[in-house]
Formats: sequence, structure tokens, C-alpha cells
Amino acid sequence: MKNIYINSAKQISVQKPLCNDWFDEPVLYNAQYVRAMDPDFRQYFTPNEARRYGKILKRALLVSREALKECNLARPDAIITGTGLGCIENTELFLKDMIFNGEECLKPTHFMNSTHNTISSLIAIDTHCCAYNTTYSHKGASFENALLDAFMQLEKHSNSNTCSLATALVGAHDEMTPDYFTLLKRIGYLGQGGFAGETAVAMILATEKSENYLCKIDAVELVYENSADRLHGRIALAKRKDIDYVMIGINGNHENDKIYFENCQRLFPNVPLLQYKNVFGESYTASAFGVYAAALCLQKGKIPQNLFAGASQETPLRNILIYNHFEGKNHSFVLLS
Repeated sequence: MKNIYINSAKQISVQKPLCNDWFDEPVLYNAQYVRAMDPDFRQYFTPNEARRYGKILKRALLVSREALKECNLARPDAIITGTGLGCIENTELFLKDMIFNGEECLKPTHFMNSTHNTISSLIAIDTHCCAYNTTYSHKGASFENALLDAFMQLEKHSNSNTCSLATALVGAHDEMTPDYFTLLKRIGYLGQGGFAGETAVAMILATEKSENYLCKIDAVELVYENSADRLHGRIALAKRKDIDYVMIGINGNHENDKIYFENCQRLFPNVPLLQYKNVFGESYTASAFGVYAAALCLQKGKIPQNLFAGASQETPLRNILIYNHFEGKNHSFVLLS
């Protein structure tokens, strides 16, 4: 089996953007809704680009450029994106124009930038990448599907004579507008605990590790199952006895968190639990922050106090399993070492 590595990862979030300062000095929030800390885009985009692109597109382009730059890579062999909402802000602007302008004098830019796959397409144009390009939009399982696709593509095509593929840019991008936060709060997805945030993460996956690589991806497993008893019998990673930590997506919502604690108690008893949404917030692709945070912990060889979901424990840090679920049905497991 071919080894797959995370060679670099960049983020724009509710923490200080494009850096890892949050690891030692995180910004902690008490609000229910927090928008991302954007860098000064004027330093990275021309006035014409800044005017034409919405926030999510600028964030996606910037983290992708910085992740590639850190690997000294001009362009990836594949671009794979996970997004739950896509360019929701542009979609809202286009719909509001239709309502208030009587479907006349509509701005074409809002329409062109309103689709989910605009993000991957724009990154491809920016990097001159004409290779594999796809977008996954499966609500809370979007990033995991993108990561699994990249993992499988690299394993399958790394030694292929017809389609050589050695690097993949995997992104997770979601913005949270005030209107959409109100909607998600009304249906109970948000606002029951923790806080809602925004996601912009780009990772470079490769079959060869770089000098400053973060970690290795040992396995990616997705299971759709709404029965706890059947779920436990279907997870191959549950058979491993050498897992050091399990990072889970608890967010303060009792129903959401109960599923994590019950499944972890049965699948991974006595394994210390970690968290990340207390630092980065909740969104459809927040699980990308879980993978990113776990990868950084493995690279640094330590776990900051804020990531422990309970009392900190002195356990050897060889690997971390990231477990995410969406609505108790879509379960994903990513093992990093």
C-alpha cells in the first residue's frame, strides 16, 4: 500500500489566519456566532480580483496558494473540494437582487459565483491545473468524502503508467451568513451549544513526504449507518488496539455529543478524547479542522491543553483517530500517525 502524507495545511478561521498561533494562544469565544478572521486581502489580490471574488473564494484561493507555496509546488495533480453550503453569500445576494429588483438588472457576478463547484474551478484556473477536479457537497460529510477521494486517487494512480497522480489539493470551505445562521439555529442544528464558525482549509496530500510534512494518513473510513449496534460491527478501525487518542466533534449540543461519547465508550474504551470545535467552531466542514489540528499535534509531538475533552493524560503520541458524525448517520474515521 502506498503511503499518503499531509505535507502542508493552511487555514482561515475564527483563529488568527494563515498561521498556527492558535496552538499555543487560541482565541476563545462565548458568542453563538463568530465570523472568520480574514487577513488583509489587499496584500494578496489585485483590486480587480478583490472586487470580483466573494469572501469564500478569496479565502479558498489564499489558503490553497499558501499550502502549495509551503510545499514548493506550482500546481497539484488533483483538486478536490468539500463544501456544505458552497458560495452561500453570493447565492443570497443573487436571490435578494431578484426579489428587490423585480428580476431585472441582475449582477452576473453573483450568479456565476453562486455554485458549489465555483471554488474548485477557480483554484484550477489560478494554478493552471487541467487535471482531476471535483467537488463534494454532502452537508456534514462533505470534507470526509473529498479526503477519501484524494486518498483513493493517490493510492490508485501513484504508480499508474496512464494517469500518474502524486499530489492532491484537498480543500474544505464554508461561510456562515447571518441569515443562514438564523435558519440553522431555528431547525436546531446550531445554537444549542458551542458556536458557529466558518471554514477555509487547504491541505496538500502527497505520496512522497516533504521535509516539513505534518503526518501520514493511515486510513480513511466512511460508514452510513443509523443503528449503533450495526455501526459497531462495520468499523474496521475499531479492531485496532494501538490508537492513542480519538478526536471528536463535540460542540455542546447534548444530542450531538451523546452519540460521540456512547460510540467512543464502546468502540475505543479508555482511549483519551480530544476536541476541536471549542477552538474553531461548528460548520458543515468543521471536521477539516479536526484533521488539521490532529496533524499539527503529530508534527509538534504534543497536544495543547485546550484540545483535551476532559482531563489531560500523558499518553504516547503516535497516532490520532478523528471521528466525525453528521446527524448520527454519516460516520467518518480518519487515522493519522
